[in-house]
Amino acid sequence: MNLTRQAQRVLTDNLSLEDALPTRMPVYVSSVAYLWGVAALSALAALIGSGVVLAVFGPDWYHLSRVGHFVNSVHFWSVQVFFAALVLHLVTKYLMAAWRDGRWKTWMVGALAMAVAFFTGLTGFLSQTNWDAQWIAVQAKDAMNALGVGAFFNTMDTGQVLTLHVVVLPLALSLLVGLHLFLVRREGPVVPIDSEGRDEQAN
Repeated sequence: MNLTRQAQRVLTDNLSLEDALPTRMPVYVSSVAYLWGVAALSALAALIGSGVVLAVFGPDWYHLSRVGHFVNSVHFWSVQVFFAALVLHLVTKYLMAAWRDGRWKTWMVGALAMAVAFFTGLTGFLSQTNWDAQWIAVQAKDAMNALGVGAFFNTMDTGQVLTLHVVVLPLALSLLVGLHLFLVRREGPVVPIDSEGRDEQAN
């Protein structure tokens, strides 16, 4: 079994070069309703970049160094932008009924990615190594126990939380976002409800 050849076959069967790198886009994509997904993706890139730097240099650096404070602030504000854009992306796509025309897979992958993002955010709060993180961990412990997952996810276990936040969840989120983008490029942008049947293209 040649995995590389199979991967090539899957990509060529499902995604053309024009789909992956389009030279022409429908005119309705100029609407602000199509902006939020790109904004969330850009914030995610800033999140990953700043997160890698924080993980490499450790808490002593980002608590005590001015540069560390700056990178930590970039990471924090990227989170705010990411979730704000993510919620606006969800709301606009819901109002546009973006699951139409067989796009339900794209919708479900996006919803799953959002759920993973929320859990990643929780583990991020718990990984701050400050008094806020300690307070949140103590309060969240009871919530996890009430949900019946306390035996698998202990909010007060710093090693477990840090591993989830730095390695496991970012990888899962990146894979889901990559799959979401693949499906979006394969299916194309969802057509606005009042534009169905039109074929307006930008020059």
